[in-house]
Amino acid sequence: MGSYMPISIKSIIACGCLGAVMLATAACGPKRIPPMSVTDLMEDRVTLDGVLMKCNRNPSKARTDSDCLNARIAIERLASKNEPAEEAKRAEEFERSREKLRLAQEKQRKEQESKTKVDAYHLPLVPVEATPAPQPNDTNPPIARQSNP
Repeated sequence: MGSYMPISIKSIIACGCLGAVMLATAACGPKRIPPMSVTDLMEDRVTLDGVLMKCNRNPSKARTDSDCLNARIAIERLASKNEPAEEAKRAEEFERSREKLRLAQEKQRKEQESKTKVDAYHLPLVPVEATPAPQPNDTNPPIARQSNP
């Protein structure tokens, strides 16, 4: 007849040792660091620069690594967030230079007008001599010619 113990003590000890080895291996391995989120990278620019440098060193890994993908998304979002502010700054600078140019042109136009404009109150005085009336040489007044019909 056989034994009523289907599992032997040797197999229990072997399974226990195997389990202990697996636990020891799992505990000693490095922890997997979760990838940084896009918002975390947007808030921490130093980390963002570090991730981008790591991605630029190894371009083949950069295409599949989630940190690299999140870093690219963060850069795009930061750039799109800064564009309206830069555009408003450029528009303000343009308006300032345009106003300055307009004032310079208006000043130049006023100077041209003042040079060409004759001010009657500041003209030099010129003596006016009376001109003699023309002397009639002929005593007969001129007659209008008539044409024959």
